[in-house]
Amino acid sequence: MIREKLTTGVAVLLGLFVLYTAGAGPFESLQQRGIFLALTLILGFLTYPLGMATRWRAAGAVIDLLLCTLSVVACAYVVINYQRIMGELPYATTLDKALTAALVIAILEIGRRAVGLIFPILVLVGLAYALFGQHLPGKFAHRGFDAEFVTETILLGDLGVWGMLLGVAATVIAAFVLFGSMLLHTGGGEGFMDLSLRLGGRSPGGAAKVATISSGLFGMVSGSAVANVATTGNFTIPMMKRLGYPAPFAAAVEAVASTGGQIAPPIMGAAAFIMAEIVGVSYLTIMKAAVLPALVFYLSAFITIHLVAVRRGFRLVPDDEMPSWAAVLHPRKLLPVVSAVGALMTAIFAGRSVTTSAFWGIVALIVVFVVTNGMRLGFRGVVEKLLEGLQDAGRGLVIIGVLLAGAQILVSMINLTGVGVTLSSAIVSVAGDNLVMVSAIVAIVCLIMGMGLPTTAAYVLVAATLVPAMVQGGASTLGAHMFVFYFATLSVITPPVCVAVFVASGIAQTNWLPAAIQAVRLAAVIYAVPFMILIYPGMVGQGSWLDFIDAALSSAVLVCAVPALLSSFPMTGQRLLDSALYLIAIALALWTFSVAPFIAAAILVVGYLGGRRARTRAAI
Repeated sequence: MIREKLTTGVAVLLGLFVLYTAGAGPFESLQQRGIFLALTLILGFLTYPLGMATRWRAAGAVIDLLLCTLSVVACAYVVINYQRIMGELPYATTLDKALTAALVIAILEIGRRAVGLIFPILVLVGLAYALFGQHLPGKFAHRGFDAEFVTETILLGDLGVWGMLLGVAATVIAAFVLFGSMLLHTGGGEGFMDLSLRLGGRSPGGAAKVATISSGLFGMVSGSAVANVATTGNFTIPMMKRLGYPAPFAAAVEAVASTGGQIAPPIMGAAAFIMAEIVGVSYLTIMKAAVLPALVFYLSAFITIHLVAVRRGFRLVPDDEMPSWAAVLHPRKLLPVVSAVGALMTAIFAGRSVTTSAFWGIVALIVVFVVTNGMRLGFRGVVEKLLEGLQDAGRGLVIIGVLLAGAQILVSMINLTGVGVTLSSAIVSVAGDNLVMVSAIVAIVCLIMGMGLPTTAAYVLVAATLVPAMVQGGASTLGAHMFVFYFATLSVITPPVCVAVFVASGIAQTNWLPAAIQAVRLAAVIYAVPFMILIYPGMVGQGSWLDFIDAALSSAVLVCAVPALLSSFPMTGQRLLDSALYLIAIALALWTFSVAPFIAAAILVVGYLGGRRARTRAAI
C-alpha cells in the first residue's frame, strides 16, 4: 500500500515537472536532464521492484534502496555542480567513478526489468569495447580509453548520459507523452472508439476496420505500439472473435494497426522527435515527411482487410453495438479532443517550439474538459481524471527515460571509439556504392536490432552506426533516417521476436506464430515503403510536385496491387492473367521512369473495369 502511494506520488510529481517546464521553459540542460532522470529512476524502482512476490523480497528491497539512493545522488551531484562541469570540464575523481558506476548500473537494471536483457547487454558491450577495444585485432581496434576518461565522458559533460537523447526525452518527448496521456484519460479514448465504430463498423470486415481506425487514432497520440495493443486490443480483439474472426487474424489486425500509430502524424513515436534533432530539421518537417507513408500504411491495411473479409464472409458489427452519431459528436467527447489537437497544431504552425505547443494543447484540453464535464463529474471527478492522466504519463516515461539514458551511453561510446565509422566503411566495402545493397543490409540490421529493443532504441543505435553508409551510397539524409525509422518500427510485428504480436496474441488467447504470419501478410506493402522512400524522394516531401505525384501514384498502385495479388482478388476473372497484371503493375510502380506509375495505374483500372463488365454480363 505504501509503495503504491509512493508510486502515484512520484508519477504525479514527474508529470507536473514535465508540464511546468513545458510551459515555463526548461532549466539549464544538465539540471533539466538530471532532475528528469532522478525522478524517472525513483519511479522505475517503485514500479519494477526487485524480487516482488518472492521469498527474498526483503533483500531485493535493500538492493533497490541502495541503487536508487546512489543513482539519485549522482543525478543531484550533476544538478548542483552543473556550472563547474560545463565550465571547467573537471577530471574524474574516485567519487566520480563510483557515482558513474552506480548510475549506469541503476539505468541498466531498470532497463532489464522493463524491457529485458538484450538492451543492457548491448550497453555493457559498448562500455567494454571502449575500455578494452584496443586489444582487438584488425580495423576494429582503437587507441584505448581508461576508466577516468570514460567516466568524464559519461558523467562529467553533456556528451555521455546527459546528452541529446536524454535532453529530448526530458523535454519534447515527455511533453507529448503527457499530452497523449491526458487526452486519452479525459474522454479521447472513448471518443476514438465510438468514432471508429461509426466509420468502419457497418462495412465488410467492420470489426477489423474498427480496430484499424481506433488503433491508428490511439497511436497518433500515444506513439507506442505495445501500449496501443494493450489499450485498444482489449476491446477490438474480443469483438472480432465474437463475430467469428479467427483469433490469429484478430491479433494480427490489432498488432499491425497499433504499429502504424508510431509513424502517423501529428504525434508519432518518440524516435521521430529524436530524428528531428539528429537530422537538424524541425519536427514539422518530420511530420510532413511521414504523411504519405502513413497514408500508405493504413490504406494498405484497410484494403487487405476488406479483401480478406469479402472472401471469408466476415460478419459486420451488430446494430446494437453501434453508437449513434449524436453520441459520437457529443460536445462532451468531441470538444476536448478538437481543442487539444487544434491548439497543438495552431501553435506548431505559428512557429512555437514543439514543447511549448504541447503545453498549450494540454492547457486547452484541461480548460475545455473542465467546462464540458465539470457539472457531470463534479470537482472530485475532474481532479481524479486529471490525476490519472498525470500518473499514466509518469509511468510511461519510465521506460522512455531509462532507455534513452542507456542508449545515450552506448551512442557516446560509439562516437568515442569511432566504431560507427568503421561499421559504415565495412558495409560500403561489401556493398560498394550500390544503394540497394546497402539499404538491404541496413534493413536486415534494423529488424534484428528491433527484435530485442523498443523502436526508439533500435532506431537510435542503427542511425548512429549505419545511416552514414546509406548517405555515402547516395540516399538523402532525411530519406536514410526515415528508412531506418520505418524498419525499426516494423520490427515489432516481424518474427521471431515481435512484441506487438506477442501482446495481441495474449489477448486473443492464441499461438503467436500464426498471428505473426498474418501480421506480415497484412503489412506486406509496408515492407516496401522504406525502399519507395529511397526510390521516390517525393514520398517524404522532397523534390517537386511532380515527384510527389509520382510517389503518391506509385504508392497507390502498390497499395491496391500487392493485397489483391496476395488475396487472389479477381480482376479479369482469369487467375493467371490477373497475377501477371498485378506483377506488371507492381514492377512499374517500383520503376523510376516518369510515366511508369501512370501506366501501372492504367493497367489496374482498365483491367478491373473490363473484368467487372465481363462478370456483370456473365451474371446476367
